[in-house]
Amino acid sequence: MDDQRPVELAKGIYWVGVVDWNLRDFHGYETPKGGSYNAYLVVDEKIALIDTVKAPFAGEMLRRIEQIVDPSKIDYVISNHVEMDHSSSISTIMKVAPNAKLFASSKGQSGLSEYYKEEGFHDWDLTVVKTGDELSLGERTLMFIEATMLHWPDSMQTYVKEDALLFSNDAFGQHVATSKRFDDEVDDVIEDAGIYYANILLPFGSQVLKYVEKLKEIGVHPEMIAPAHGVIWRRDVSKIMTQYLKWANGETTPKVIVIYDTMWGSTEKMAMEIVEGARSAGVEVRLRHLRKNDWSLTMKELMDASIVAIGAPTMNNDMFYTLSGFITYMKGLRPKGKKFFLFGSYGWGGGAVKGMEKMLESGRFELAMESMQVKFRPYEEDKKACREIGYKLGEMAKENANN
Repeated sequence: MDDQRPVELAKGIYWVGVVDWNLRDFHGYETPKGGSYNAYLVVDEKIALIDTVKAPFAGEMLRRIEQIVDPSKIDYVISNHVEMDHSSSISTIMKVAPNAKLFASSKGQSGLSEYYKEEGFHDWDLTVVKTGDELSLGERTLMFIEATMLHWPDSMQTYVKEDALLFSNDAFGQHVATSKRFDDEVDDVIEDAGIYYANILLPFGSQVLKYVEKLKEIGVHPEMIAPAHGVIWRRDVSKIMTQYLKWANGETTPKVIVIYDTMWGSTEKMAMEIVEGARSAGVEVRLRHLRKNDWSLTMKELMDASIVAIGAPTMNNDMFYTLSGFITYMKGLRPKGKKFFLFGSYGWGGGAVKGMEKMLESGRFELAMESMQVKFRPYEEDKKACREIGYKLGEMAKENANN
């Protein structure tokens, strides 16, 4: 079990969340480092709980709160986001602190009423808030900020004005289980934040840009960011803010990523030759076998690539099933600023390349050049053609990069 002690972020402000050491799947993608569900307690003349945790961990959260205050004395519960990893302990908290007032966005109210209508929602004292609304706790003031589609319609954030501390919910998070609570205490935090962004927030780049502008307009300049997942940013908040702007703008580098699967090695041979050709053009290259690499990290590698090559063998007159699944997953995340090349192999009948072309066309992805496929196995002339294509893709990666 995780260390039961709360962690103080600032005077009277505490992390009271939980670490899920065994989390390995979230939103359908792999989380090999585990995860956390962060809740925060602000103790002033009034006591506010910012978000809760996933229901199976409610007891652990309460044990942390008990070390600071009597949980029944909680005056306010802030629900920044309805999704179950944040809200499914609210009914427990509202039973423990029946006089607490609940705050949520308009769409948050709607979602909570649907999720918890059998858990007593209609008995809860809920106030709907919007951007700029404030709640005084005494010496501290909470400001609410709607963060629509980061990453649900109901999403909002809570800002402690006096401490310049932003409780950002699903923005700026990472899926990592650690006994450390702050970004300056762990390694690879930007990498982990990138994986999180690529698989959670990538489709919402335009909303991220609008959100950042909104923070400027209302004068919010956080010096600490406390997300709902992962560690808290206190070392250099501007660094993660800058990264979010780059990711939201779809910035790409001269990089080729080759994503493939193979049955009897033919498609893999083509992939290897394409990699070698792209490497000879002097650009960064990544190779990802879909059954040997998790999709979440593949999406992180794809996010800043300007050229994406995807290869599949034919199975049952269509692409191999892992490619169908991955392309569907990628389409939903809508990566920007890329051109695609498709390749594959077949035996007595084709279909893989045609199937991939249809899927990319439906997702409005741009093809870099005509697709390539070989029958049975790539011979020397085919390998040479793959190397030449790889080199051309490398040159295109330089031209297509926007960073």
